[in-house]
Amino acid sequence: MRPMEHEKGDLLMTGEKKTGGSRAMEQKVYKVMKGAGAANIAVGVITLVVGIVSGILLIVTGAKLIAGKSKILL
Repeated sequence: MRPMEHEKGDLLMTGEKKTGGSRAMEQKVYKVMKGAGAANIAVGVITLVVGIVSGILLIVTGAKLIAGKSKILL
């Protein structure tokens, strides 16, 4: 019997049989990946909000400077 004829999920991609602890290791990896994904989304949202707020502030202050230039130039 060839290694690939075993039950699906029973073999690693190398054709070796999984050890008993590999299922627990996979679960740990998925938990870590889930946490990293959630952190990436949170940082992305925070970055997006900070970028939008800073852009709005720059536009507002620039408009105030342009509106007030007549007071500066005589």
